[in-house]
Amino acid sequence: MNAFTFSAAFIAFFSVVGPPKVLLAFAGLAQVHPARQLRNIALISSGAAVLVGLLTGITAPWLLDLFHISTPALQLAGGVIFFVYAVGLVLGLHLGSDGPHQDAPDLASGVRELLMPYVVSPLAMTAVLVEAAARDSFTWRSTVVGAYVAVIALDAVCVLLLARVLRRTHHATIELLGRLLGLLLAAVGVDLVLDGLYDLGVTGLDLRH
Repeated sequence: MNAFTFSAAFIAFFSVVGPPKVLLAFAGLAQVHPARQLRNIALISSGAAVLVGLLTGITAPWLLDLFHISTPALQLAGGVIFFVYAVGLVLGLHLGSDGPHQDAPDLASGVRELLMPYVVSPLAMTAVLVEAAARDSFTWRSTVVGAYVAVIALDAVCVLLLARVLRRTHHATIELLGRLLGLLLAAVGVDLVLDGLYDLGVTGLDLRH
């Protein structure tokens, strides 16, 4: 990603952690959580995502230096993790959760199920780190973080407004959409891995042209 404006950064984050992806994760929770609890889950998980994004974006250069991580290596790691998660969606496996929903789901279980796809999304965190470290400027890092926070706020608003619709969506529809989204996200993970390999100097992998 080579975004250098707020709007470009916003579009980049919208594509990796925007409502089209987040609403599907919340739709699964809406099947077993009451509406009020779902709203609380949306607010708490969104707040946690904002906090993680703020810390990650502002400290990105120091984090990469501290762990001696290059941006291509970060792209490879993020792409692999995201690919594994996406394959789980395609196969109907609930990676990063306790398995099937509990009989009496609570607030903590709902937030926990959103850790991987939302709060600490591998693709979103990779994008935040790569974008924030692209320029050695606090102003730029603030712009990146601002765009990320704006997308998270949009996610929260969409969930709050569509909570009733999500609760009424048939489970089979959610399962079908989840598997289709998993296929698309697996391709995104592969693309991120290829970008990382290309940046490391592996020839013949520039598929963007």
